[in-house]
Formats: sequence, C-alpha cells, structure tokens
Amino acid sequence: MADDDYNDMDMGYEDEPPEPEIEEGAEEDLENNNNDDIPVEPIETEEKEDQDRKDKTTRKTSKYMTKYERARILGTRALQISMNAPVMVELEGETDPLEIAMKELRERKIPFTIRRYLPDGSYEDWGVDELIVEDSWKRQVGGD
Repeated sequence: MADDDYNDMDMGYEDEPPEPEIEEGAEEDLENNNNDDIPVEPIETEEKEDQDRKDKTTRKTSKYMTKYERARILGTRALQISMNAPVMVELEGETDPLEIAMKELRERKIPFTIRRYLPDGSYEDWGVDELIVEDSWKRQVGGD
C-alpha cells in the first residue's frame, strides 16, 4: 500500500461543520470586552447557613454511631495512621495504629464526616465528634 492509497481513503472528516469565520470588527469587540462596568452581586451565603442550622436541628437519623460506621471509621483512620498521617492525640507508648485510632475516637478527635443516605435520596452529614459512640465494652463515649 503506497502513500497515494492512504490519502485516497475516506477518514470521515467531511461530515464536520466548517469553522465559523470571524467578521471584520468582531475582533475589536472581543478585545474591548471588559466586565468592569457590570456590578457583581455578592454570593448569598445566608441561605446556606440557615439550611445548615435547620439540618442540625431537624435531623432524621439517630445520634448514635452504628457498629458498622464505627468499624469503618476505625479501620480507615488506622490505615491513615499506619501510612504516617499526623496523630491527633498524645501518645502514651501506643504503637498499634488501631489502638491509636480507638484513642482518637474516644477523645473525639477524628476529623471525619459520616454521610448517611436516606430512602428519598437525600442525606445527612454527621461529624464524628457529634455522634454518641459505644465502645465494644458497651461504655458510652461522648455525646450531647
């Protein structure tokens, strides 16, 4: 197969629309298009703050951390600690990442947020420090 045969092959580029041509004078409009004279409205954050307050007061799910959430939080945090993430508590000779993660959970220092999905497709976000945690020995830790 020679180069001539390659150039004769239909590559399918004929179906593309042609590029629009720029009219004379349109280039000047593009260069002089300053948005300095257009007033900028501030972003409304009050609505978001009101919604956040409503979410905290009218939550539908329980304020207790489930055993599944606890297991996932501890496992994820222990993995982070084993990969040299900064530890959020004072160590007293602990070297096991899981023990350190449990101590962080007891002291409510784990910087995670739990997202609980509801049947209608919405969700609630809970900080680990907001939830009441029961240790494996049924000792209650934290809570409001």
